[in-house]
Amino acid sequence: MKALVVVAHGSRRKASNEEVAELACDLAGLVKDEYPIVNVGFLELAEPLIPESLENVIEQGATEINVFPYFLSAGRHVVTDVPNEVKVIQDKYPDIPINMLTYLGALPGLKSFITSALV
Repeated sequence: MKALVVVAHGSRRKASNEEVAELACDLAGLVKDEYPIVNVGFLELAEPLIPESLENVIEQGATEINVFPYFLSAGRHVVTDVPNEVKVIQDKYPDIPINMLTYLGALPGLKSFITSALV
């Protein structure tokens, strides 16, 4: 069973974290056929942290996990920090594939979407 984990930075502002959690909930309804399990994980400042979120979906029966970095650019968090957090769980569960998806800012069509929203 495939799981999707939407990963964001996390914020001291509760409403910001709730916004990401709501996005994950909305996505769950849209991708339920592909991903029966959808969860959110935060790098810092909010819970669940990435390792906890990955453990949660494994406990729910995930046999493959795709991690979607909800970041706009390939900064340190996308290139190093998130993969390092994922590796901790991958090392603990070597039989469960955990795949890093393309981060939000590099998704095909994002520029067109932004352009259409601006004109």
